[in-house]
Formats: sequence, structure tokens, C-alpha cells
Amino acid sequence: MNIVILAAGQGKRMKSALPKVLQPLAGKPLLQHVLETALALAPKAEPIVVIGHGAEQVQSFLVHLASLEVRFRNVKTVLQKEQKGTGHALLQALPKLNRLLPTLVLYGDVPLCSKETLKKLVRLSDGAVGLLTHRMQNPHGYGRIVRDIDGNIDAIVEEKDANLAIRSIQEINTGIMVLPTEELGKWLKGIKAKNAQGEYYLTDVIAMAVRTGVPVRSAQAAHDYEILGVNSRSQLAELERVLQHQIAHALLENGVTLFDPHRIDVRGELNCGKDVWIDVGCIFEGAVTLADKVRIGPYCVIKDTQIGEGAAIEAFSHLDGAKIGPANRIGPYARIRPGAELGSEVHIGNFVEVKNSRIAAQTKANHLAYVGDSIVGSRVNIGAGTITCNYDGVNKHQTII
Repeated sequence: MNIVILAAGQGKRMKSALPKVLQPLAGKPLLQHVLETALALAPKAEPIVVIGHGAEQVQSFLVHLASLEVRFRNVKTVLQKEQKGTGHALLQALPKLNRLLPTLVLYGDVPLCSKETLKKLVRLSDGAVGLLTHRMQNPHGYGRIVRDIDGNIDAIVEEKDANLAIRSIQEINTGIMVLPTEELGKWLKGIKAKNAQGEYYLTDVIAMAVRTGVPVRSAQAAHDYEILGVNSRSQLAELERVLQHQIAHALLENGVTLFDPHRIDVRGELNCGKDVWIDVGCIFEGAVTLADKVRIGPYCVIKDTQIGEGAAIEAFSHLDGAKIGPANRIGPYARIRPGAELGSEVHIGNFVEVKNSRIAAQTKANHLAYVGDSIVGSRVNIGAGTITCNYDGVNKHQTII
């Protein structure tokens, strides 16, 4: 299957120097969410991303993503130099498509469409045009699905080109579709920019399919949020809450205790063992692993950190790029910075900072200390006010205790 992701839009309403498809949702760019779903659906596919506005930034992101994970190395890009509409965007990708395979069209700013919904759409297309539609109480802004007297899809009419009767239709076009690629090439070349926007609409191929006798079948998205696009900060915030709710529910289903599922933010990947407890207001960024029986107190920020079995992280602690051993007690108000590795049963108390140091088992620094660029043995007591003087203004120096 061919997969094309349209990601050339500017997103003026975001009022940002960052391209819209790179805006973060739960710690990942919108485009990454779409790519992950696409490759979960078709792991052997080579998705084509149509880029335009902010092309260099999007291209750099994709190169970086490919360097992190093998599955993204087959992602390709094509450039839409001028943003002349969705039909024109897909036309740029046409030379790279296998004409013997169907083409799935996705959007870089519609991040939450599920693999299950897309699988249903692909299955029903089977040589026909498959169109993902949805019924909305308030369809403002969306193209409407126009059906004939027998209920067959006849055309899609964009809202700016619709009369009052068509605007009253509640079934909308999500833009996500599966198309027979051989016919698609002919249809794209026949699109005219005769509309209020002066653009080449991809939706025009639906009427062309009907005229040429190619069946048009529709599938419905299971949830409203699956078809929601991001065009503004408020829409991005709305989807952030939706996704955080899904993440919290999945954690609960996997046996994690959340004191308040509405007050947790996961901005990356959080992996939890058994009997993990997480108090309110915690933020998890990057790749975080919590082993069995870990306790996280309220309002902690934990990034790219591994925490060993039975450890307790007390309130308002900040951990970044660290390895925390079993049965540690960290905080409250502790800061553990990148490169810190703590052995088992280590105690780091309030207002203690540890950076780029290895601290062996049963050592404790209970309050008001700084340990940087150090190697500390086991069962050491670091008293209040202790500072390892690791930096002379030019060079770093190691301390061994």
C-alpha cells in the first residue's frame, strides 16, 4: 500500500515560527503521531510526506527521527513549492507511487486517527474509493458529503462553496481516503481550481470517481477526536487533553495507581512495572521507566530516567537523565541531573542536587548539598552544606569520596 501524508500547510492561526506539523502533542510532533500510526498499519510501507511550508525544518526532523528509530528510515519526502491545495499536493507525490497498489491519504495535522479505523477503511475500499466520513452536531468548517437518492456518495462540497441546503448536512469529509492509484493519476490531472479558494481540491476526485463508475464506499470514524485536525492553539490544547486522558486510562488498565487521572501529563513513553503509584501533578518526558512498587509523590518532573524497584520519589523533585537504584528515597525538592547513577538504598533529601556522579549503595545526602562530577562510595554520609567544587571556571574536576 502507498501512504501519502500531506504536511505542507503553514498553519497561520498557530502564530508560530514552527511548522504546524511539528507542534508538540504529548511530547511528540503531530507528524510523528501520524507516521507511527501509518507504520503500525503497514510496517513495510514507505510513507511519502509532502512538505512545503517550513520544508527544511520538517526535513531535518524526519532525518533526526530516522536516526533514532529504524522504522522511520524508509520515510520519503516530496516538495510542494507552492501551496495550491490538497489535490496539487498529492500530485507532487504521484511519480513516487506504485500504481498497482492503493494509496492511503493522511494528514500531518490530524494526529489521533486510530490504526483500527484506518484498517477498516482500507479493507472496505478493495479496488474502490474508500472515504472516511463522520457525523457531527456542529460540522462548521468541514466539507459535506452529498449523497444521491439511493444513499450513494455523489460528491464532496467544501463549506465555502456550499449553499444553505448542503451546509445543513451533518456528515462531513475527514479528508482521509484510500484511492486506486492508476485512476488517481488521471483524476488529479483533471482537477480544476474553480472554487472560492482558487485551489485544486483533492475532494474533487470523488465526483470524478462517480462519473467514471468507480464505487465510492465510506467508513465512519469511531470517535470524534479521530478526525479532528489542528489549526489553532486551542485545538491543539483540546487534543492534548484527549490524548492525556487516553494515556491515563491505559496506565490504569495496566495496574498503575493514579491518584487523579486528570492530573498527569505524559510527554513521551512511560513504562511502569507492577504496583506503581503516581500522585497528582506529575510530568513525565522522554523515555521513563518505573520498576515495580515505585512511588512518585506529587508535582514531580521526571525526564529520560530509569527508577529501580521500590524507590520513592518525594514531592516537587526533578529528575533528568538519571539512573535511580532500587529502594532509593529521593526528595522532597531534590534535583537529579543527567549522568547521575545512584546505587541501591541511596537517600537524596531536600534541596540536594546531584549531577554526573556515581553514588554507591546506602549513601545519604539528606539536605542542602551539591554533588557534581563525583564518585562516591557506599555508606557515605554527606552532611548539610557539603559542596563538591567541580568547576574552576575553565575546567571540570572529579571528586572521589
